[in-house]
Amino acid sequence: MNPVVVKAPASTANLGPGFDCLGLAVSLHNTLEMIPTERGVQIEIEGEGAGSLPRGARNLMVRAARHVFDSVGRAPGGLSLKVTNEIPLSSGLGSSAAAIVAGLLAANTMTKSRLSPEDLLRLAQGMEGHPDNAAASLFGGLNLVTTVSGKPIARQVPVAELKLIVALPRVSISTRQMRRALPRRVSLGDAVFNVGRALLTVEALRAGDYELLEIAMVDRLHQRHRLRFIPAGEAAMTAARKAGAAAVALSGAGPSLVAFAADRHERIAKAMARTFKGAGLEVRTFILDIETEGARVLQPKEGASSR
Repeated sequence: MNPVVVKAPASTANLGPGFDCLGLAVSLHNTLEMIPTERGVQIEIEGEGAGSLPRGARNLMVRAARHVFDSVGRAPGGLSLKVTNEIPLSSGLGSSAAAIVAGLLAANTMTKSRLSPEDLLRLAQGMEGHPDNAAASLFGGLNLVTTVSGKPIARQVPVAELKLIVALPRVSISTRQMRRALPRRVSLGDAVFNVGRALLTVEALRAGDYELLEIAMVDRLHQRHRLRFIPAGEAAMTAARKAGAAAVALSGAGPSLVAFAADRHERIAKAMARTFKGAGLEVRTFILDIETEGARVLQPKEGASSR
């Protein structure tokens, strides 16, 4: 078995009305070099999470790799990992999905296995619990996802070249906490509203239609229940729109907000940051592209893609 280097992108899920059904890859990445060893697990981490992520068998990339090793019945005696993370943890930008996808793809390549991208997505869903972020990280671009009889189904939709602005306030929340905040029942009217808006959101992103996106990227199922855990969240969304954003949504379960705009990206980022800072929060902003290419193998060259 030879060393493998893979790169997996961040993602933003839901995109307002597409709750658990839409995932979009964006241009932040985690890079993993996985090296087979005789025994044990050694991990070096640079960047996001360097001071907090596990450096043993509990590491998410290692656990993902073990799923592949178990599935194919082949494994090295041990592993050495060198990780460079650009994706902030607990941000709503799919850091755990990217870590899982990187570990799965690296192990699949290292063992020269023939697990398909669909197989890898199934394993990722088993670890994540839902496939939206994992599908976006694995395939790139905009993905429509659902689960049928426990099996994830994902289809990539071509999208226009768009930029988006992410504002990440320093708020300690968990995806599990945000799931518990959601109602168990919703009205038929709200469900129909979201179905229509989700369909229009896909078309707006495909066509690069900011006017349609402004109408479409509106939610009645989850955002209002989650925004109450993010101080100044609604105010920051309003500030982004006033600064020129066509549409703003929670990124996944938050606390990040994601805004889409044709221009004035720096102005929008500053407006959101100023609002969060006014509420006493530390905040980071990113101006990102849509990442059309999903997780990929950088070394060895002959395994150049998850496709």
